[in-house]
Amino acid sequence: MTATGLRPPPDLHSAPTPPKARGPLSAAVLDHLRGAAPAPGPGAAADAEPYGEDLQLALYTCYELHYRGFRGVDPALEWDPPLLAARAAMEERFLSALRRDATRDEPLDAVLGELLVEPVHGSGVSDFLKDRGELRQVREYAVQRSLYHLKEADPHAWVLPRLSGRAKAGMAAIEYDEFGGGREERVHARLFADLMADLGLVTTYGHYLDEGSAEMLALVNLMSLFGLHRALRGALVGHFAAVEITSSPASRRLVQAMRRVGAGPAAEFFYAEHVEADAVHEQVVRRDVVAGLLADEPGLEADVTFGVTATSFLEDRLADRLLTAWRS
Repeated sequence: MTATGLRPPPDLHSAPTPPKARGPLSAAVLDHLRGAAPAPGPGAAADAEPYGEDLQLALYTCYELHYRGFRGVDPALEWDPPLLAARAAMEERFLSALRRDATRDEPLDAVLGELLVEPVHGSGVSDFLKDRGELRQVREYAVQRSLYHLKEADPHAWVLPRLSGRAKAGMAAIEYDEFGGGREERVHARLFADLMADLGLVTTYGHYLDEGSAEMLALVNLMSLFGLHRALRGALVGHFAAVEITSSPASRRLVQAMRRVGAGPAAEFFYAEHVEADAVHEQVVRRDVVAGLLADEPGLEADVTFGVTATSFLEDRLADRLLTAWRS
């Protein structure tokens, strides 16, 4: 039993409807998935804005074939060679931009230490929602985050076969918690769906893809990019460390935000669960996952650092978009 009582389970299994295109690149990908056109060539991504709506939606659409897929789309297209070639070109454009904009020449310990420091006067999304957010802004935030939270922890599971020893054991322990510790009603994706129900939002997986901003798409794409490439396993571990280290304090503020706007018990419960769980996960990810990986493969330290800084860079972009809109 959760804070939501006997609420029926949400639909987190069915494939969503394909999204609407946001430009020529995403239109070409979607046309190919419908069987209406060949896959775009690798050169189609050459002029696309790396953080823009068109490329990020096209990349998200390609990645989604590895998760639930789309209604009416042949599952065999998950491994369609021309589409994989187009995806690789999109990934290269995105990753090159991140390496240019988010790489920092600092030791990993220093970068992780910065995440542990809370600013005296908070200026992030969770601070805004805690202090002055309105119910409509809480709902907008949930819509954006639903692109990830309705498949929470799924992208990180890709890294498990790429780890060994202490790192693998620590990562598996955290993932076990994320997937409810063996209890369906405690799976974090289910808890977020319950939060959305409290807010009067549709809980169906992928329902709000067309509302997802380029900034939110990029964050989810980052997880899939790192998770699906063995060569980027260090960056995935760095990303995961950044998420777990920053989650508990932000979740504490979001509990207060949900309570202040009257969002409902399930909305409070989702973030309360993360306050406690992620405080523990932070220690495991630092001592076992990161330290274990670098004990086995010390040459991956720069990749782990990049995973941290790329995550912070994209989170800041999302925060800027939301806060600029809300403050105006």
